[in-house]
Amino acid sequence: MAYTPAENRYQQTVYRRVGRSGLMLPAISLGLWHNFGGTSVYENARAILLRAFDLGITHFDLANNYGPPPGSAEITFGRVLANDLRPYRDEIIISTKAGYRMWPGPYGEFGSRKYLLASLDQSLKRLGVDYVDIFYSHRYDPDTPLEETMGALASAVHSGKALYVGISNYGPEQTREAARILKEMGVHCLINQPRYSMLDRTHEKNGLFETLSELGIGSIVFSPLAQGLLSDRYLNGIPQDSRAAKNVFLKERDITPEKLEVVRKLREIALSRGQSLSQMALSWVLREGFATSALIGVSSVEQLEENLAAVHNLSFTEEELKLIDEVVS
Repeated sequence: MAYTPAENRYQQTVYRRVGRSGLMLPAISLGLWHNFGGTSVYENARAILLRAFDLGITHFDLANNYGPPPGSAEITFGRVLANDLRPYRDEIIISTKAGYRMWPGPYGEFGSRKYLLASLDQSLKRLGVDYVDIFYSHRYDPDTPLEETMGALASAVHSGKALYVGISNYGPEQTREAARILKEMGVHCLINQPRYSMLDRTHEKNGLFETLSELGIGSIVFSPLAQGLLSDRYLNGIPQDSRAAKNVFLKERDITPEKLEVVRKLREIALSRGQSLSQMALSWVLREGFATSALIGVSSVEQLEENLAAVHNLSFTEEELKLIDEVVS
C-alpha cells in the first residue's frame, strides 16, 4: 500500500533555525547510528522512519559507517526513500558524514581530501540521491591540515553534492578555525555535532556553545540520553537486548550503583515535571541557549513517540535547573 504522510505532520513538533542560516531543523532529529543497518529488520526500520516523518521529523542523520555493517544504514534509508519518501524529498534533510574508518588502507578514514570526497560519492550511491543536505567532517584529524579537510567540504558544496557542511567532534578552537577557513572559501559552517547530555557537560564547560553562538553556527547534539542510561532502561538490571549487555559503546562496568542513584534522583525530578526521564533529558539539552536539535536513536515506534513528546515541555524553572545541577555535580 502506497505511503501517504499525515497531513498535520508540521503541527506535531517544534522547528528551530540553525545558527545564522535560512535552514530550520526539528528540535528532535532521528539518528540512524543503530537499528537501521543490514542486521536489523527492514520492516521495523521502515515503520520508524515513516512514523517519524508523520510526526514532523524532517531530519535524518547518517554517516558512511553507520550500520552494522558499515554503509548499510544508508542503504536502508535509500530504500525507504525510493519506495516511500521520494515524492517528499524536498521536505527532508538528509545528512551524512565521513571521518571514521570505512575501508582498509591509508585512504579509508580521517580528514584527507581523497577520503572525504570518495566517501561522499559512495554515500550518494547508497542513498540513491544526487546530493545530501548536510555533509560533515565526522572528526577532527590532527595529522591533516585543516585547510585540506575544509577544502574538501567546500568542494562538496561547490560541486552541488552537498547544500551545507558541518563538523562533528570538533572543540571550540578547532571550530573557530574551521569556520574561518570555510568562510574564506565562500562557504558557511552550518552546524557542529558534539556529544552532550546531563551526564556529559564537557562542551557546556569548555565554551563550545558560546563559540557557536558567536559564530552563528548551529548545534545538534548526539547521545543526549547517554546511550540509554538517562532512561528507565537500566534501573532494574541490564536487559539482555540492551547496548550495555552487548558491551556496545555503553559497557556494563559503566552502570555503577553511584550512577544509578543519580539516574533515580533525576527520574524523580522528571516525574515532578510530568515527563519520563528520557523526555526530561531531551528537554534539558534543548533548553534556551544550548542545542538547536537533539539526535535520538530508537529501536521501536513506541520509543520514538515517547521521546518526541519531549518537545511539549522544553522550559525549566530556575529551581528545576538548580536541582539537576545538584544531582549531577
